[in-house]
Amino acid sequence: MIRISNIKLPLDHDDTALVSEILKHLDITAEQLLSYEIRRRGYDARNKRNIYLVYTLDVNTSNNARLLEQFADNGSVKATPDMRYNFVAQAPAGLEERPLVIGFGPCGLLTALLLAQMGYKPLIIERGKAVRERTQDTFGFWREKKLNTESNVQFGEGGAGTFSDGKLSTQIKDPKQYGRKVLTEFVEAGAPDEILYVSKPHIGTFRLVSMVEKMRAKIIELGGEIRFSARVDDLQIENGRVTGITLADGETLYSNHIALAIGHSARDTFQMLFDKNIHMEAKPFSVGFRIEHPQALIDQARFGKYAGHPILGSADYKLVHHCENGRSVYSFCMCPGGTVVAAASEEHQVVTNGMSQYSRQERNANSAIVVGIDPSDYPGGPLAGIELQRQLERTAYRLGGENYDAPAQKVGDFLRGQSSENLGAVTPSFKPGIKLTDLSAALPDFCIEALREAIPAFNRQIKGFAQNDALLTGVETRTSSPLVIKRNHQDLQSINTLGLYPGGEGAGYAGGIMSAAIDGIKIAEAIALSINAKHQEIQEPFKTKTSV
Repeated sequence: MIRISNIKLPLDHDDTALVSEILKHLDITAEQLLSYEIRRRGYDARNKRNIYLVYTLDVNTSNNARLLEQFADNGSVKATPDMRYNFVAQAPAGLEERPLVIGFGPCGLLTALLLAQMGYKPLIIERGKAVRERTQDTFGFWREKKLNTESNVQFGEGGAGTFSDGKLSTQIKDPKQYGRKVLTEFVEAGAPDEILYVSKPHIGTFRLVSMVEKMRAKIIELGGEIRFSARVDDLQIENGRVTGITLADGETLYSNHIALAIGHSARDTFQMLFDKNIHMEAKPFSVGFRIEHPQALIDQARFGKYAGHPILGSADYKLVHHCENGRSVYSFCMCPGGTVVAAASEEHQVVTNGMSQYSRQERNANSAIVVGIDPSDYPGGPLAGIELQRQLERTAYRLGGENYDAPAQKVGDFLRGQSSENLGAVTPSFKPGIKLTDLSAALPDFCIEALREAIPAFNRQIKGFAQNDALLTGVETRTSSPLVIKRNHQDLQSINTLGLYPGGEGAGYAGGIMSAAIDGIKIAEAIALSINAKHQEIQEPFKTKTSV
């Protein structure tokens, strides 16, 4: 097929416009056009007075070869790349070893699914509960302030991404088209078809729940096994190679191939791995607050007269500001038409996150506004970032009234340096609830200074961003893992522990659902190739040299 990019059409174009553009672009007749499909649809809103759609199309004609030769020098016309996924291996007959997958978030889910599809019958270990039970526990915490430390926003089937906006965009390089494999699997599990072509695909929490269940069923059908409420408390290592794991109930499971997809909040597991001398290093992450505005304000600022257009939906934004004190402040995990949610996984701590449903129809827009920090801000070794997170989350718990309410402050009061006494036009969405206070005590001074500079700067890009009644809620600390578990570039094994494959957000190799899922595919491939190589060594007959 032929791929045509950068086709621009008005928002309200009719059904014949795409065909007309194809015929004009390729200079062919309608009879020569056999078929086409939308590969990508985005929009260009840089000029609010003239927002238009931008398409990439895959086209089949009666003479593709001639057209590709004719347009060889045209950068917008080229051959459609092969986006089909090809498995790198299949499990050998009679294979006895089962790979273990620790964690069942996006990385663990795709690792397990790919291993199952290749015939390796993985055993998945997840400390949290199945997704529907986990959802009940999570909503129970939001309604009744009863935190289950093993079943919450962070822990359980689907990972932290289950309670998010379900964004499926990523900026990572993907030359092997792994992302297409991920999206295809999601669609087969019930995600909307549009995620295959819209420029900013998302799913939303409720759709993610049913989708994860269907993917789990597929893994089991292919011979995989999943154990919920099974926390890994120890790692068995002999001569620099993993041999198995020990669960919290004392059971030991044996394997020489273990995928480590534990997410960014498994702090006790990080401690265990550190104690077992698994090589890890502190890395930069970010801390800040959630900010809420009326979604209508963001729509108007981004889309002008086109605000509310059904194709555009609820507007998002992406902001960054470099401060005079050398810090960078940026928006993170923006949730159009969503809610701010309680994301604690340890007692007596408060941490926020953002969530949207597929419809994105809640009244507020929210986003994390965070300040980049690095290990020089929290010296003390690989686990020092975790301790800083805990300190900030305990402070937020205290400022919120020590009952899991979150501390909050109007933006105008925050900029003026005075405590908020009452709410304005923005109704907070955080559950269980908020307590108005002064957030200047919630973060280090350099973070507060940077945020007070950045918010007015953002107001120059989005009019109303610094409005008095916009609301800040604290704290946002789990933007990414504060450490990286180092692995070899080639075989993806831990640099000092053979057979251990760190992956996803928790290990420091992803930053969202898509990048974590793609990393899961890479881990599955590495494990499959290693198992097959080892199996081949065992099966080869012993050879001796003949003396002459």
